[in-house]
Amino acid sequence: MLVKPDYIRKKYGPLQAKTLRNALARVIGEQFPRIGGPRIRGLCADMIAEVLASHLRLREHVQHGQVVWMAVRVNARPRRHQRIADTPLVPVILELSTVADVEDRLKRAGRAERLGHKAVRLCQQAHEQGGLLSNCDLAELLNRSDAEIAHVLTDHEKQTGQLVPRRATLHDVGTGLTHKRIICWKRYAEGKTADVVARETYHDLESVDRYLGQFDRVRHCRQEGLTPEQTAYTLNCSVRLVKEYLAIDEELGKRGS
Repeated sequence: MLVKPDYIRKKYGPLQAKTLRNALARVIGEQFPRIGGPRIRGLCADMIAEVLASHLRLREHVQHGQVVWMAVRVNARPRRHQRIADTPLVPVILELSTVADVEDRLKRAGRAERLGHKAVRLCQQAHEQGGLLSNCDLAELLNRSDAEIAHVLTDHEKQTGQLVPRRATLHDVGTGLTHKRIICWKRYAEGKTADVVARETYHDLESVDRYLGQFDRVRHCRQEGLTPEQTAYTLNCSVRLVKEYLAIDEELGKRGS
């Protein structure tokens, strides 16, 4: 018995193939003909589509005053000479302007105070979404210099004793060095355990142990009478880093710690 042709499927079935995946697979096949057959091209297309989906946000998901920004992933630890183009990124939605910002302006809050509130909020929001902002990210978002951003956030950290989660403090990228002071202060002045310090400073326990260990070694060298230069040579680190830890030790000493 003859099977009756399905003309509807024959005419309209090809519409199912009009997908982004197939379009990507076709271009991959044209540009890289030796990459493999249909299955490999399809897998490559799936990976590209996955990246696109993670980087795009529907208009309905972004509200008034918000902006989409690409942040470095929290767990993407930097490597020597690593370019940002080779660093894993994650899209985050940030509240660039809020009702609270307008209230600050109406209350005649100072420029530095308003800038600090915004910068801290943006860093916290990015961190909650698995990303970290740099001082340069904040400078571009807030139309300020990165030096001004660093100064405002450093002042905030010194006054509150709380770290702002950003690349400078969590990845040691840039000029945010206050985190070493806060970590040592929480451990030796406040007597908190390393795991509590790690939780309160957005660091992992391994990083906290590394900072505290380096501080102990620098302090021991000072007690043995070594100069900063001799200490740097002994510990195979920079003189600048040694002087930072010595300043922390001096501050702790003044507080009787």
